Amino acid sequence: MIKFKYSKDVDILVVELSKKKIDYAEESGPIIIHFTKKGEPVILEIQDARNFLLSSLSSLVKEKEVTFR
Repeated sequence: MIKFKYSKDVDILVVELSKKKIDYAEESGPIIIHFTKKGEPVILEIQDARNFLLSSLSSLVKEKEVTFR
């Protein structure tokens, strides 16, 4: 079961995809993805989550692609 947790004080959204053991993480723009040793994603951390989600929703409405750096 996927779990979501939002921390308002630091504006980070954490999406837990599984309970598997984390081996390493990679960062791409405002997103940090934690992986197992086999490369399976375990946790997604979205920094500056409010802006990220609002921009993503706005792009859906406008049907346009948004790139975050």
